[in-house]
Amino acid sequence: MVDYLPEDTPSMEATDLMEEEFDEPIENARVMIRDVSITKALSYKNELENIDGVTHVTWLDDVIDLKTPLELANEDTIESYYQEQNALFSVSISEGDEVEATNQIYDLIGENGAIAGDALDTATSQKMASSETLNAAALLVPIIIIILIISTTSWMEPIFFLTAIGVSVLINMGTNIFLGEVSFITQSVAPILQLAVSLDYAIFLLHSFQDYRKQVDDPKEAMSLAMKQSFPAIIASVSTTFFGFMALAFMDFGIGADLGINLVKGILLSFLSVMIFLPALTLQFYKWIDKTQHKQIVPDFKNVGKRVIKFRIPVLLLIALMIVPAFLAQSQTQFLYGFGDQPDSTRAGQDQRAIEEEFGKNTPMVILVPKGDVAKEEELVHELEDLQYVSSIFAYVNTVSSAIPSDYLDESVTEQFYSDDYSRITIFTNTDPEGDVAFNLVKQVRDTANGYYDEVHLLGNSVTLYDMKQVVEADNKLVNLLTVATIALVLLITFKSLSVPVILLLTIQSAVWINLSVPYFTDSPLVYVGYLIISTVQLAATVDYGILFTEYYMKVRQKMPALKAIKKTIDDKTFAIFISASILSSVGFILGLTSSNPIVSSIGLLLGRGALLAFLLVVFFLPAMLLVFDKLIEKTTFRANFYKQKG
Repeated sequence: MVDYLPEDTPSMEATDLMEEEFDEPIENARVMIRDVSITKALSYKNELENIDGVTHVTWLDDVIDLKTPLELANEDTIESYYQEQNALFSVSISEGDEVEATNQIYDLIGENGAIAGDALDTATSQKMASSETLNAAALLVPIIIIILIISTTSWMEPIFFLTAIGVSVLINMGTNIFLGEVSFITQSVAPILQLAVSLDYAIFLLHSFQDYRKQVDDPKEAMSLAMKQSFPAIIASVSTTFFGFMALAFMDFGIGADLGINLVKGILLSFLSVMIFLPALTLQFYKWIDKTQHKQIVPDFKNVGKRVIKFRIPVLLLIALMIVPAFLAQSQTQFLYGFGDQPDSTRAGQDQRAIEEEFGKNTPMVILVPKGDVAKEEELVHELEDLQYVSSIFAYVNTVSSAIPSDYLDESVTEQFYSDDYSRITIFTNTDPEGDVAFNLVKQVRDTANGYYDEVHLLGNSVTLYDMKQVVEADNKLVNLLTVATIALVLLITFKSLSVPVILLLTIQSAVWINLSVPYFTDSPLVYVGYLIISTVQLAATVDYGILFTEYYMKVRQKMPALKAIKKTIDDKTFAIFISASILSSVGFILGLTSSNPIVSSIGLLLGRGALLAFLLVVFFLPAMLLVFDKLIEKTTFRANFYKQKG
């Protein structure tokens, strides 16, 4: 996640500076070993240092002289590393080696030991990205096949749908090699999201082909007519999704561009596959569709419109009452900017809890200040030690001694504190990595250091997450504005109307706001990356339901009065929208339930709930809006040609 922050953020500049000036990085893992003596713990420390990828290990012997009795040393210092025969090591693991290094550490410490920290979070995410995508796909594909079988009259049609989109998903994943690398979030989410969002294109085309087969004898002619007839609906659907995903690419936080570019590439590949590969595949094997016909499983949705439209006034009042609180609530949700806690069901989650129970929370921060003024450095350290939530500080002036000139000591002693130009002070805090307390402490530490030095560089997990918060909050406004503006433009061109885009956007945006307000009302924090992505993806992916519904309504409205046209549209299009929504919702809920990664799980649950809400609002709220604003729509639509009742 840190890799996707802009290079000019203060924490990234500080990290780059520290890597230039110091050989030893900041710790990114804590390793606890139970039931060990001091001697045995030192032996374990030596074995940890010899693991490939482990660049540094800090323990009790680095902060006190173990040759003197422990009773004479500072009790708080000892208990930070060793208590009740449990040893806690601070470990630095180099970037790129997290998986291999943590695997070897687990082999060394066994079932009784525990690991926690950023390095383990990274390793866990990398390992789960591929395996959990496969697990989700294994659950999802059968469910999609069942949904598609219900919606078609041939056993083979679902295979054609999945083959056409599956090919484009594989090509999309394969072409990622040209991007160099993709994030674990993209790896986990993009293939399944591409499948769910673009299945509609294949469904539009094949359903149209089956309709024309009843009208013309030549399959090629039927396919030609189907491609021509379904192209406007497919291109409108592709365009809204394309521009919605493209908006993510304008984020300063690089995870948006990573996912956005991948999804845009996937949507374009799906479109090409449906318009080029699927027609060829269908014409080659259409006889298989003919031979595997079955009766319609789900009965027609007759008279549904008559029942739904009875609720139009209560629905309008309900949404009118909900929309403002939902909009306000979704902007007041408590957010997490990092991973959040690992689930208790995982080894990583259990280890984190075990270490915190024995040694408490520990989130280190590092300050780099100009080297030279030892007295000033000592004053700063003393003032920082007095700050609430600071548990200990590791600096030359309080670990060695401000009375001993560093030039008199061996470099092996001083290199962790001083470079040629900078002094490094490591602050250990007992806060969570993020939240109001952690972020206020970051500001306090920075302000305190700025009182002593003109040049201060601050880095660490909390500092990075604080910077991430600043970046993504600015991104949110830009991405939402771009998404709404570009989708509104597509709708304007599609419907040649000033009022229809507003009605459609209000319908889907209401579903987005209600969806994102749920965490606020349930008092559960929401991973911000999930919020940012869903606020874009849900709008881009589910506005298709409104397009399909409204496009059909505008056609039948030319032949009959508004009320009758709405009832017919609900009868004829509810099932198609339900199939599309149920696929997207299934994708979301399965991602949410199968992923042990908090970010991916959060995106999944939001997507699943969002698709259902969009379906409900398109079927209940949109018809009411179209009826209420019928006259306005007619006046603001180019060549509406609405039916006029005679007499």
